[in-house]
Amino acid sequence: MRTALNITAAKVDPALLDLPWDLPLAEWPDDIIVALPKGISRHTVRFTRLSGRVIAVKETIDELAHREYTTLRQLRKKDIPTVAPVAVLTGRLDREGNPLPAVLITRHLKYSMPYRAVFSQMLKADTATRLVDALALLLVRLHNAGFFWGDVSLSNTLFRRDAGAFAAYLVDAETGQFFSEGLSEGNREHDLEIARVNIAGELMDLDSGGRLDEDIDPVSVSERILSQYHQLWHELHGTERFNADERWRIRDRIKRLNDLGFDIDEMSIRTENDGQVVRIHPKVVDAGHHRRRLIRLTGLDVEENQARRLLNDFDQFRAAYSDMGMNEEQAAHQWLATRFEPIIAAIPRALRGKREPAEIYHEIMEHRWYMSEKAGHEVPLMEAVRSYTRDILSHHRDEEAMIAPPTESITMPISTLNNDEDEDEDWRSKV
Repeated sequence: MRTALNITAAKVDPALLDLPWDLPLAEWPDDIIVALPKGISRHTVRFTRLSGRVIAVKETIDELAHREYTTLRQLRKKDIPTVAPVAVLTGRLDREGNPLPAVLITRHLKYSMPYRAVFSQMLKADTATRLVDALALLLVRLHNAGFFWGDVSLSNTLFRRDAGAFAAYLVDAETGQFFSEGLSEGNREHDLEIARVNIAGELMDLDSGGRLDEDIDPVSVSERILSQYHQLWHELHGTERFNADERWRIRDRIKRLNDLGFDIDEMSIRTENDGQVVRIHPKVVDAGHHRRRLIRLTGLDVEENQARRLLNDFDQFRAAYSDMGMNEEQAAHQWLATRFEPIIAAIPRALRGKREPAEIYHEIMEHRWYMSEKAGHEVPLMEAVRSYTRDILSHHRDEEAMIAPPTESITMPISTLNNDEDEDEDWRSKV
């Protein structure tokens, strides 16, 4: 019996019809399954290919599939880091005509990893801290957009390397909800408590399996998300008072917000006590301050910390050639053509999938600094590239599309997929 499929998608790929929708996902043949590392999920999830891309297919019920699809689209329109929805399929029937669950399809996020795949053997303390910090920032951005997650956890998040830190992406939006008037403090604290409990449980699970460094206290690490979140939220939304002769603190507040990656839409400034006291309250738009500047100058679309690192290098480059009279756009073109692109081109093709190009560039700059400090003089750039390639990059795992090791089987909440870029929906272009 033919399956009467109903497909909801912004763009329908005819190749969707070639997949075996009349089989439960658990019975899909091995020859169409892509082995990727997975987190923990309440649903059956399978990875497969669609028109040369990798997609994740999650079985769920009709209402939840459509709701999550719509929610993910809304989040991406607000420039929130999340996985990209591809389609919802309903009306599936098995070969005997019995109904099968609906499916939600998302794209694979290149160079992303579930938290269990971030570490190879044992989770170290500094890695756990960086993961929690990334999740805290993601939660701030979600709450700033008026979104209550309802199931905050490491398992429902994907991580990408970001110039020594991590960038967090929301994976599972099944329980999420937008509030048009913004979130109340109670809702925000509820999400935080969910995060604290879930993170503690996930780390305890790693500990019971011998995969947690002995120096890590799961409860202390889980409570870090509370302090990080409150610190970020206060910096973004807190009111500041100072004496009228300290007006430089207005510029200092703007700089701190920009350094955190946030842009300001407007700032409320009032004077009190006959003008002797100034009160300021910023209205923050969203993160992406450095990323937007880098896109404008070079067209490179990378993570926020990567953008900050590349812009620092560009600003130094521009200062060194200031006597040439180039404006910022001309200098950016010169930096791209004579620094960034030649360095990436010098990496052997077989090794380029181990890190994103922007992350490779960052790591080379770091490696060069350590080499120069040890040598007592500045090491030539291409010498640093060769050393980094030989001694560091060649030993990294391939993270472009990480394949799950045969000895480990972990399950992932609906991850995402795409081995190429879609000009309409995929916001991470190749660099």
